[in-house]
Parts: sequence; C-alpha cells; structure tokens
Amino acid sequence: MEINKRDELVERLLNFTVRIIKLFNALPKTDVGKHLKGQLLRSGTSPGANYEEACGAESRADFIHKLGIVLKELKESRYWLRVISYSDMLTPKQIDSLIYECEELCAIIAKSILTARKNKL
Repeated sequence: MEINKRDELVERLLNFTVRIIKLFNALPKTDVGKHLKGQLLRSGTSPGANYEEACGAESRADFIHKLGIVLKELKESRYWLRVISYSDMLTPKQIDSLIYECEELCAIIAKSILTARKNKL
C-alpha cells in the first residue's frame, strides 16, 4: 500500500472513531441505549488502533491476521449501527453516513486482506 493511501486510511479510521464517540454521546440514556453505547464504543473505537498495530506487524501472516481483526470490529460496528438505525433511536441524518463509511471501510480492509494473501504466495 502506498504511503499516501495508508495515511488516508489512517485518517479515515481515526475520523470513524471520533464519529463513533460523538454518536455514543447522542444515544439515549435508557437501559437499551446504555447497552448499545457500550457495544458500539468497544467495537467502533478499536479498528483504527488495530490497523496501526497491523502496520507494525512482525510478518505478512501477522499483518493479515491483524487486518482480520480490524475487519471483524468494523463488521460488528456496522451491526450495532444498523440496530440503532432500525430502532429509530437516532435520525437517519445522524447515522446513515456513518453506516456508509463503515461499509466502505469494510470493503477497503477486505480488499487489503485479499491483496496481502495474494502477494503472500
């Protein structure tokens, strides 16, 4: 991955984390809201940190494994975002673009995993 593309992805993941934190603060303080907040905060704030860890991987296999963790956390975040959306806890304006960004990040990371596996052979 080119340095420019890597830096762009790092910034997108950082921005995603910040948006998750802001969404966390917008969720209701109900029992259900608290549960969703906890789930989303854990899964939504880890992809960027895990990606940074992947960039310092000790081997290609380690890199691929760590990217897999990034993808797993993004997919979990997408699930919780969709639950929030479907339950009408927030307006579409508050959540739709974040779901879209999460889907794009999933696609980028999945493609990166495939490319890394292909280049491994």
